[in-house]
Amino acid sequence: MAQNRIKTEGMLQRTLAKPVRCSGVGLHTGATVTLTISPAEPNTGIVFRRTDLSGPAAVIPARWDHVVDTKLCTVIGNAHGTTIGTIEHLMSALAGCGVDNAVVALDNIEVPIMDGSAAPFVEAIERVGTVSQNAPRRAIRILKTVTVTEGNKSATFTPDHTTGFSFEIDFASKAIAQQSHEVELDAETFRDEISAARTFGFLHEVEGLRKMGLARGGSLDNAVVISGDEVMNEGGLRFDDEFVRHKILDAVGDLYLAGAMFVGHFHGVRSGHALNNQLLHALFADASAWCYETPPSTALPGAVWHATERLAVA
Repeated sequence: MAQNRIKTEGMLQRTLAKPVRCSGVGLHTGATVTLTISPAEPNTGIVFRRTDLSGPAAVIPARWDHVVDTKLCTVIGNAHGTTIGTIEHLMSALAGCGVDNAVVALDNIEVPIMDGSAAPFVEAIERVGTVSQNAPRRAIRILKTVTVTEGNKSATFTPDHTTGFSFEIDFASKAIAQQSHEVELDAETFRDEISAARTFGFLHEVEGLRKMGLARGGSLDNAVVISGDEVMNEGGLRFDDEFVRHKILDAVGDLYLAGAMFVGHFHGVRSGHALNNQLLHALFADASAWCYETPPSTALPGAVWHATERLAVA
């Protein structure tokens, strides 16, 4: 009976049981930000709203076609020129917790960085819980391989019967060097293996970034900082391969801007926010590369909802 209940809930859209609030500083602006994640009606998707503005100018749907900048973070915007930056960690948490519908209200132009990972958002969502809604969940099935490249960087979707992520990185610093990681995504795996991986950067780049108006809120409290071949943070790393796990965390958030979880496999090689978004553009530009599916699946009964079913059980 319990298994049937889980499967039924996994086929339905989910939202938060009640609002939850988070506060912190913006990684790039350094400004204090208060953010509230609230329940939303079925088929709303994830919508951001600036509380310092009013009317249509305040609202930005969290969608791939609203991404306006990908320099060191993902920024969405609308036709009124309103922007909200550094959304990827929160989007990753919403994806990992199986939240289909939510309104994210904040009083500044950037989502707070918290500790540099998605874990604080996951903890906040789990604190209030999620509830199923009277509408079927929709997934994006990858039907054929789609790849985008830029030099030695690439991002690829391939067909699969579950939702998987794999990533490869290669840095000159011995603190990172070559790393790879692969996960089949579900709520437990996301929480335990991915959500706590922090963003990272190099000490020698900080001055240049701040001259560009970036990383003003960055510190050892919200990022892994590397100096030469050494990690500067007291206590070191949370995982031996925390760096590549964070790249997967970013990819989960960036790709959730598709508007639904996908059924297929993502593989990144040295890619970042820009290529992640380019991959979504390439996918949706080819109608033969994808399709929407709602339960029950007629193509692979049970299989297409294997991943999304477990994502819903936070």
